[in-house]
Amino acid sequence: MEKCLICGLEINKIPLFKLLFNKTMFVAYILILAGFFGIYEVIGERYFSVVANAHASGIDPTNPALIEAMKNAVFGHVGEVTREVPWTLFIVNYMYMIYTGSGIIFLVALAELLNIKVIAKTAAAFMTLGLAFVFAGLFTIATDLNILNMLWMFKDPNFGAGMWLMLPLYSIYIPFVLFEIYLLITNKKELVKKVSFAILVLSIVVDIVEFYIQAKLFSMNTSRHLWTEFPILTLYFIISAFVASLGVMGIFSALIYRNLPNYHELIEVIRKALLFFISVLALYEIIAYLYVDKEWAFLMLFGPFKYAFFGGYILLTMTIPFLLIFKESKNTLTIIASVCVAIGAYVGRYLFVYGGNANPMTNRFGVGFEKYDIYDISNSYNYVAPHMGEILIVIGSFGIMIFIYKFLDEVFDVSKVREH
Repeated sequence: MEKCLICGLEINKIPLFKLLFNKTMFVAYILILAGFFGIYEVIGERYFSVVANAHASGIDPTNPALIEAMKNAVFGHVGEVTREVPWTLFIVNYMYMIYTGSGIIFLVALAELLNIKVIAKTAAAFMTLGLAFVFAGLFTIATDLNILNMLWMFKDPNFGAGMWLMLPLYSIYIPFVLFEIYLLITNKKELVKKVSFAILVLSIVVDIVEFYIQAKLFSMNTSRHLWTEFPILTLYFIISAFVASLGVMGIFSALIYRNLPNYHELIEVIRKALLFFISVLALYEIIAYLYVDKEWAFLMLFGPFKYAFFGGYILLTMTIPFLLIFKESKNTLTIIASVCVAIGAYVGRYLFVYGGNANPMTNRFGVGFEKYDIYDISNSYNYVAPHMGEILIVIGSFGIMIFIYKFLDEVFDVSKVREH
């Protein structure tokens, strides 16, 4: 393909129609359209729900739908889809995408410093994939915050708020990653490792500061069992992110590099790293449940979440993958394990977030668990299934991820194997 050279960077001269209209892009567009329809649904739920009027109140004052409409009229809707669900599928997806993306970037930068050649040859593609995941996570949280909240964030800024901490964090981190991708594409060997070290440090800072930002964003000035009593919670996010990241890297390798001469070597590196981090995560989970709040642990181990916990998280994230990759074998088994951990890690994030909702507050006032509005009866278990709009927006975020990666690959050949 014909190329042009700008600042040492080779850019493919690809026709606009071919760039924007190919099979992969069409898949991305379908997913993104689902996401935009989800945004429409959520906006309707937040701002245009039917409210009560005097006529309806007089005709059928005991109608449950009318009572709900009256509550909506009085209390309205807040930053989430509804007041009853302070943490939502938006947060699940945001945390999964951000931590998985930064995990991929961290692991690739570490491989560069450790001179793992097969990862170095494919580093540009993996870095781009990680960055695409980060942007997908930011898309999710942007739809959660909605336009009005973001507008007032700038009109009436509170610089101690979580979003104002997030902006400088990602405005530094993302350019560093882009610069590393530029160095990899242009084969600037002497600078790649130096920037890789900076990215390692920044990735750790991102994970730690992100934990604090989530506390700010999600109103954690009140104690939540899951966040305040789970041992070394930031470490859990990092370890589980590495497991999810390696799963995604395994799937990506099978899709992009299956014809690579060093394909088995690449999969073997991923297998060994995956085996290590699955073992660490399993050890962490065992120790954590000896200390975590007993009421939350009961919900996970024996309560309504038990099937998702054991069947969706423990089985998929740890048990099946461990058995598949314990010994070196066919690449196919590692890919199956990768698919399992990618799905299982998502279930783990879901359980973490919705488990935090289910048993959310400490008994600060000695009157039972806190209520979500003044008419509710206090109880220690709260769960509302995700709204369809949320599900569609999550689907749309995967479209964003695919679009960003495919666009950069078509223009810059990031998936090309490079020797350095």
